[in-house]
Amino acid sequence: PRRPAEGAPAGPSRTIGDAASRQRTPGTQVRAEGEPATGDPAVDEAYDGLGATWELWWAAYGRSSLDGKGMPLLATVHYGDGYDNAFWDGTQMVFGDGDGVVFERFTKSLDVIGHELAHGVTEHTAGLLYHGQSGALNESISDVFGVLVKQHALGQSAAEADWLVGAELFTPSVRGRALRDMQHPGTAYNDPRLGTDPQPASMDGYVDTVDDNGGVHINSGIPNRAFVLAALAIGGNAWEDAGAIWYAAVSGDGIRADCDFATFADLTVRAAVSRHGDGSPQHTAVRDAWAAVGVLEGAAAGGGSGSDGPVASGGQGGSEVPSPDAQLRLRRTGGFAGIVREREVALGDLPERDAKDWQHLLAAPTLQRIAATSEQSHPDAFCYSVVCEQADIDVTVAEPHLPEAIHQLIERTLRAEH
Repeated sequence: PRRPAEGAPAGPSRTIGDAASRQRTPGTQVRAEGEPATGDPAVDEAYDGLGATWELWWAAYGRSSLDGKGMPLLATVHYGDGYDNAFWDGTQMVFGDGDGVVFERFTKSLDVIGHELAHGVTEHTAGLLYHGQSGALNESISDVFGVLVKQHALGQSAAEADWLVGAELFTPSVRGRALRDMQHPGTAYNDPRLGTDPQPASMDGYVDTVDDNGGVHINSGIPNRAFVLAALAIGGNAWEDAGAIWYAAVSGDGIRADCDFATFADLTVRAAVSRHGDGSPQHTAVRDAWAAVGVLEGAAAGGGSGSDGPVASGGQGGSEVPSPDAQLRLRRTGGFAGIVREREVALGDLPERDAKDWQHLLAAPTLQRIAATSEQSHPDAFCYSVVCEQADIDVTVAEPHLPEAIHQLIERTLRAEH
């Protein structure tokens, strides 16, 4: 086995915190590197998942942690009350316990843990902008290395793998196999509450949208399928040839933050040639995979990277308190699952406490200030759109920038749990 680089730890350095159902990080430390299992499934799953992820990056690619320099791996579990998401906040992992109705706890899925930590690798290498095609590549790269963490831990070949992302997350009441199916995008679920899996399998189905940072969790199905096709054609263990080619493209000097699908496809083809030779089976497999999903031929379909789109936007807003008949439109997009939740309601139809809170919030410039100063988006964090025409409010804000009280008010209103 490779020896760690000078100054790097001999193994992972893991710390797990417990948020105790609050929306705070890092929470109270409950397990550190080398300490025994706690008996709390979320804590121990997070700890083991961080270790399995570290092992893939080191054993397969010689990378010491996310930054290549032995970066400690931090995770917070039991985040929020019934919180149905997991995300990378730029420094650590955050896991919710799920609402128990649609989602189980997010630590149950090893590929989800690997997915979120891969966002950290992308942040320290390509730095892909989280919008449009570059954002969809960011998501796809995390799906790729997330499933490779699982396959590596289980010793599965490409042919043996199920290529599902988040297969353990749905409760038994949900009609679906997983959150995403990388081999067959658009087929993972078909549920009355969630709708139908919206992922396209090729550029013919590319979705232009302002939701979800430009559809990053939707259009990622296209490069996801390209990777699976390449891995299956090459054969063997996907983390070896196919994974190494993708890693070379992500970590190489040729990639830019606003990289689109066609550029990334070209980088992977070049990496295959560099590693295995022109006309090699690996070169042919990668080239044909991107052609099969319509990226190398007619790659302009569906628009460019979209990386110049706004992460947060806002209307001017007014100082008058909106009346009880004012209509409030809320829309939540993004999140690991990429599932949309929305509601339109008159303020007067809300519980008295919430109605008053909304009236004060909409009359103040608070949301506009948050939107104007929130330039950074966080992978897999929720995005909230708040619209009230009477108050001249139309803002979109990423979840990590919202104060806890405002975030709870929005979620309460969306869920209609009063």
